[in-house]
Amino acid sequence: MNGQELFGYASALVVGLVIGLAGGGGSILTIPIFVYIFSIPPILATTYSLFVVGSTSLVGSINHIWKKQVDLNVTAAFALPSFISVYLSRRFLVPALPDPLFQFERFQLSKSDAILYFFAIVMVIAARAMIRSDRPEQGEAADGRPRYGSLALDGLAVGLLTGTIGAGGGFLIVPMLVLMAGLPIHRAVATSVLIIAVNSFVGFLGDIHHTGLNWNFLLPFTGLSIIGIFAGMYLARFVAPDRLKKGFGWFVLVVALYMISREVM
Repeated sequence: MNGQELFGYASALVVGLVIGLAGGGGSILTIPIFVYIFSIPPILATTYSLFVVGSTSLVGSINHIWKKQVDLNVTAAFALPSFISVYLSRRFLVPALPDPLFQFERFQLSKSDAILYFFAIVMVIAARAMIRSDRPEQGEAADGRPRYGSLALDGLAVGLLTGTIGAGGGFLIVPMLVLMAGLPIHRAVATSVLIIAVNSFVGFLGDIHHTGLNWNFLLPFTGLSIIGIFAGMYLARFVAPDRLKKGFGWFVLVVALYMISREVM
């Protein structure tokens, strides 16, 4: 094992640490790690990301359920449509995308490059949301009564995003749960972690029918990430959430710009 691979495995601890601290954001790190450190093809990297983030988030969600911070009714309303969308997009949409995705004279855009560009754009949007630290206090559900229809429609949209680029979408889920379900921010974060966990596993199940997996690599990486989440959940008691999100947002923005510049070059 060379130095670059050792750095990659050490980064797995950081993935878990971030999920434990921020309640999401793991896929924002896993896909660049897999693609640029381990040289894993982008499509396969999204599959690996779904498994790692799903497994790590599941550990975090068990902790939140134990503390009774998860709203299971809201989870079901948001997650069931999202699960369907995730599975269908991973099982049928992503494999059906043509390669190259776009071609004009000598220029062509491969499916792998398109997914990386799309992922980088999502990272920029996520970074902007985290840097601004906008936390809605109330919205459609200001009366505390969840808008289940709106939650279901948004669940479908987030599922499509998760299925296409392998990202859990926590930066989208949390504001939706505050605005449309009337959840306090700490319960929205806890509920989001459970949705991300199951969403990721459903997307992963949609891939195993047509993807060969290197379990000798995937399981140790996931194990290190799970170790990281325990450290993150412990440190979360001492770190101001807003300061953490803003700092992580700047980091995500730098990584996104690096990805875009590298792909363009």
